[in-house]
Amino acid sequence: MSQARPAGRWGDRLFGALSFGCAALALLLMAGLFFEIASGSAQALSRFGLGFVSSSAWDPVRQDFGALSSIFGTLVSTFIALLFAVPLSLVIALFLVELAPPFISRPVGLAIELLAAIPSIIYGMWGLFVFAPWLSEHLQPFLQELFGEECFLVAGPPIGIGMLPAGIILAFMVLPYTSSVMRDVFQMVPPVVKEAAHGMGSTTWEATRRVTMRYGIQGLVGAIFLGLGRAVGETMAVTFVIGNEHRLSGSLFAPGNTIASTLANEFNEASEPMYRSSLFALGLTLLVMTLLIQVATHLWLRRIQRKMGAGL
Repeated sequence: MSQARPAGRWGDRLFGALSFGCAALALLLMAGLFFEIASGSAQALSRFGLGFVSSSAWDPVRQDFGALSSIFGTLVSTFIALLFAVPLSLVIALFLVELAPPFISRPVGLAIELLAAIPSIIYGMWGLFVFAPWLSEHLQPFLQELFGEECFLVAGPPIGIGMLPAGIILAFMVLPYTSSVMRDVFQMVPPVVKEAAHGMGSTTWEATRRVTMRYGIQGLVGAIFLGLGRAVGETMAVTFVIGNEHRLSGSLFAPGNTIASTLANEFNEASEPMYRSSLFALGLTLLVMTLLIQVATHLWLRRIQRKMGAGL
């Protein structure tokens, strides 16, 4: 008599096939997305070539397009956002995990997580109707008095829209993601490790800096790059407050644009084939930038792992 096959073996095979199919589907979707965007941008890339990413021209009348101003605005606004969001997220996460009692850390942590549920258009409306007027009346004049109006970073009229407000609004949107991940990373540090540091005479700050942060450094880097990816592709909130002008300016008060805001503003108006193809090329540029960020994230994490392994 032949022995019956264990019933669980068929379940394992089915589960393995479904898992492989889902993973393959994700790769196929990514490949299909890349192919569609690349095919849509073929006309613009064949005409402008690599000069598309180095040209700041954007003239739909003359059919002359370039992505430099949009790339510049994307990078500057993202840098400003991370400049504000990363230190705040780190301090908030350390406070919730290391200092705050549970009756404070739980509601505060929940409130920060709820910020991520606010639609981006609400951030944009708040930025345009509330934050921008306050910025033009108080913060921008203060910065011009502090640095001097001749300083190129604060040159121009304080109108409340531009790169600076766009970056600050992005910081508010990035903050709940990065702080939540950092908090979870710090909570996963074994208590016995921190207790050992305190037992050796370390203060709270020394134990946090030398043990907690070092133990979770990989998660901290991942949280930063998660916020980076969130900021790079943000659309509506930035569209409301950045000014939406195709220009290169070193002033944080000057209007500008990003790749995402340009696509949101102009795609419905693109009636000419070259115009639409150029917008597809902008989307392809944003996709490539996102992929490069992911590659840089993994390379950095591997480098950190090797350094930590060498130091142990």
